[in-house]
Amino acid sequence: MGKPLNLIRGVNMKRIDDLKNVKTAAIGGHMRPDGDCVCSCLALYHYLKKELPGARVDVYLEEPPAPFHVLEGIEDIKSEFNTDETYDVFFALDCNDERLGDALPVFRRAKRRVNIDHHISNTGCGDVNIIETEKSSTAELLYELMEPELVDEAIAKAVYVGIAHDTGVFRYSNTSPRTMQIAAELLKFGFDFSKLIEETFYEKTYFQTQIMGRAILGSVRFMDDRCIVSMVSRRMMEFYCVGPKDLDGIVNYLQGVRGVDCAIFMYETGTLEYKVSMRSNGSVNVAEVAVKFGGGGHVRAAGCTMNGTYHDNINNLSREIAAQLGWESTRRTSKTQQ
Repeated sequence: MGKPLNLIRGVNMKRIDDLKNVKTAAIGGHMRPDGDCVCSCLALYHYLKKELPGARVDVYLEEPPAPFHVLEGIEDIKSEFNTDETYDVFFALDCNDERLGDALPVFRRAKRRVNIDHHISNTGCGDVNIIETEKSSTAELLYELMEPELVDEAIAKAVYVGIAHDTGVFRYSNTSPRTMQIAAELLKFGFDFSKLIEETFYEKTYFQTQIMGRAILGSVRFMDDRCIVSMVSRRMMEFYCVGPKDLDGIVNYLQGVRGVDCAIFMYETGTLEYKVSMRSNGSVNVAEVAVKFGGGGHVRAAGCTMNGTYHDNINNLSREIAAQLGWESTRRTSKTQQ
């Protein structure tokens, strides 16, 4: 049996001494799981099944996006949360407890709660926490905690895809030299990494491509063209037969527009309610902006949920962005209302 995971917060080392006695373990991630979340859960699932032979390991997640169905173990994920079981340990990955959604009661009932994440906005919600914000992804962080001899091809694939998704296929600034070293170590397992990235990151359905085109056509630049925003309404989503999971990648595409410091994409989730995603080239700390509205994330990638009209939300967001850019609020307001 491998050693128990060494779990740390900052420089303070903590060890879960009773993992060897665990008979039931659960793993969960945030609502609307993205690539890092799904892959981190799968990587830890495969790992614990090897580290804790004989123990039952369950993964609770909302239905993962279709592209990730190429990964081993995806069929074992439980998307129904109506269980009264009390697990020996529950691992909350890539989020704090507030974002666990329907898995929150299961997390709170667990005898032992472990929180592993890399988001700067997470203050820790477990009995043991590891929050390492310098890591590119939760997948990278998990890999560093694993005993090398227990890592197999299934784990390697999940970790690799998780890292690739949270680094924009190694393009974002959170990609460190260590990130690339880990990627190289994972490739030694011989899996077709190019195909995995193509299937999980780049491929889009016809309708996903259509809604992306609609969002891009409807985008508006403001604040002397340093910011760009676009919105998709529920009516548009119904017309193109798409859901929230089909909107991934739109905000990243907007951020790629030359001269744009900050990109904002939002989609309507209810009456006067919008899910907001933001991306930055570093000139704006979008995590600070998101926290102002109850969200969080990273310096260059963050999100939140906002209430109000589309234009009110733009004005509220741009007020915070303008403060960081040193842009005049009067000019901002007049231009965003055009």
